Amino acid sequence: MAEEINKEKNKEQDKIIFNRYLVVTALLLLLACLIVFKMCMTMFVDKSHWVALAKEMVRPQETILPSRGNIYSNDMKLMATSVPRYYTYIDFKSEALKVDSFLASKRNGIDSLSICLSRKFRDRTPAGYKAYLLRGLKSKNRQYPLLREKISYSDLKEIQRFPHFRLGRNASGLYTKEMVERERPFKTLAARMIGDIYGEIDSTGVTKGMNGLELQYDSLLRGKPGISVKRRIAGRWTNVTLVEPEEGMDIRSTIDIGIQDITEKALRDMLKKTDAASGTAVVMEVETGEVKSMTNLGRKGEGRYGETMNYAVADETEPGSTFKVASIMVALEDGVCQPQDSVDTGNGIYMYKGQRMTDHNMNKGGYHVISVEQAIWNSSNIGVAKTILKGYEDNPTKFVEGLYRIGMTADLHLGIQGAGRPKIRRPDDSVRYWSKTTLPWMSFGYETQIPPISTLAFYNAIANGGTMMRPLFVKEIYRRGKIEHRNSPEVLIPSICSQKTLHIVQGMLEGVVEHGTGKVVHSDIVRIAGKTGTAQIASGGVYRQAGHQVSFAGYFPADKPKYSCIVVIRQPRNGYPSGGIMAGGVFKEIAEKIYANHTPVLVKKMEPDSTAVSLPYVKAGEKRAIENVLDELDVRLDTDSAKGEWVRAEKVKEKNDIQVEDITILNGLVPSVYGMGAKDAVYLLESAGLRVNVLGAGRVTSQSIPAGSRVRKGNPILITLK
Repeated sequence: MAEEINKEKNKEQDKIIFNRYLVVTALLLLLACLIVFKMCMTMFVDKSHWVALAKEMVRPQETILPSRGNIYSNDMKLMATSVPRYYTYIDFKSEALKVDSFLASKRNGIDSLSICLSRKFRDRTPAGYKAYLLRGLKSKNRQYPLLREKISYSDLKEIQRFPHFRLGRNASGLYTKEMVERERPFKTLAARMIGDIYGEIDSTGVTKGMNGLELQYDSLLRGKPGISVKRRIAGRWTNVTLVEPEEGMDIRSTIDIGIQDITEKALRDMLKKTDAASGTAVVMEVETGEVKSMTNLGRKGEGRYGETMNYAVADETEPGSTFKVASIMVALEDGVCQPQDSVDTGNGIYMYKGQRMTDHNMNKGGYHVISVEQAIWNSSNIGVAKTILKGYEDNPTKFVEGLYRIGMTADLHLGIQGAGRPKIRRPDDSVRYWSKTTLPWMSFGYETQIPPISTLAFYNAIANGGTMMRPLFVKEIYRRGKIEHRNSPEVLIPSICSQKTLHIVQGMLEGVVEHGTGKVVHSDIVRIAGKTGTAQIASGGVYRQAGHQVSFAGYFPADKPKYSCIVVIRQPRNGYPSGGIMAGGVFKEIAEKIYANHTPVLVKKMEPDSTAVSLPYVKAGEKRAIENVLDELDVRLDTDSAKGEWVRAEKVKEKNDIQVEDITILNGLVPSVYGMGAKDAVYLLESAGLRVNVLGAGRVTSQSIPAGSRVRKGNPILITLK
């Protein structure tokens, strides 16, 4: 009976639980239906309302400007970096502009603002600023310039705190246009090689290179802009970055600041001295082709020169006599001549096909019969031309092919916009006219166009054992401080000629400086090899009207070349145009200063002069102190014969060391302090009971009480030091 009662109770409880479960399930289903219903209402019925509200919570996207990469020198000194600059404007047509406050407020009005602007920039008086601002207000100009010049970020922050402007962007109407300037800590050094950028940030949010390395590596330097938006979160507007900006890469150039400074100063001084129109100088490392300095200066006013255009790379001019080396190299390779072959240059005037050819010394009677080697030394146009005519008059194509073979027309792969290319015409070239006089005139550097950098690459190959290297301007590319890419030295032509020809040409270039037109370039500091060049500049196909171009190309030290260099000066007004004196003078100064500053000197291997001191003078005194000092100086000290505490030192030149002997100190007797310093002498004498007076400085040369005398306590003693 009890069991049946329990079963009934359990059934009743299960029924209650099931009913409760149904109620909870129904409520949950109802809640789910309500959620789905609300979701549908939000998605379809109220969609436009919520989309509009979301737009109010997010402001339009803004571009995050990337930081343009820096350009460094070879030793990682900063040569170009980006600095923001701002143009400032006032929107006088803004509806939010508080005109009444601007005109009448004592704290934020035009009077207070004018005073602050005048004190800050000092380009107008307060009255001038007030009148200027009133004109802007009257004009209702939306882009009324506040200042003539761009200002820095710190200046912008300062003026934003000025009266009226501190009311904010809308109420004051002040707004800015951001620009980017490249700041060069070393000012004009290598300015044309580094290049410039366009100051205005373009529509994509990046800066763009204009020329030089800035343009050549623009895609790496510029970086990539990011994107940000302002969203209203918890009642406040917050910047949210959607796409992070990518900073531009940094570039490590091959430029050596020290060499660049030497090069620019030497060239500038010569341009001022000769009042030339322009000049360029380039220094290249022989083994690697790295360009260590490049200076391009043009006249910007009377006695003023600055970087105007990249003459070294872009100037396609007739090289003049520096080209003679290439002509003779081709002739030597083809067996047309030998260095000691004779050539008759006559009295310095030679008529060929009705055209007059001259040597620079025709007024002195010419060189007459000289060797081919001497024709290079003395830069004889006639000597070189006759040599080339002897071998190629009937087959000029072979000569031109030889010039191509030795690399005179090699593509240097500079990658610099506006870079020139060597132009050497061929007899079968239908584009460029080949005349009956082209061959001889070409042989000494006319009727061809060669940029200075190409001539330098050729001379660098001569210095480099015949291997022509590509001129290298950038060494490494960095991303966030880590090397992304490294440019290795690149060989363009493994060998421009045979080693036999190369040695002959190298000897000729040394002879130019030792015996020929480059004598003034001879240096007692560093051996120089090279070739002078002087060419008339053509204007409208006519020479003698546009002046001269003088040059010197070569390398140093001649016996073990480290650097090659070319100097070109155009249209000097003062002095007789001379490749040796003018361009060669710049070359010599560059070579000597580079050699002095960049050549390590081992002092131990230097021969001592007559005033050299091999052993120091050692004062008498405490033995232990003397030992410590000489040990630091790495000077040998012989102390075998000294047993006492106080000693006197003596140089022994035969053994190149210092020996010491004891100083006898006896109680009750005056000690000998000759040769001691003041400190040791005073200590010994006062320890003996004497009162010491000191006269002079140095070491003791006399004492008023003789050594060995009996001491009387308290007696005065005078010691003299010299």
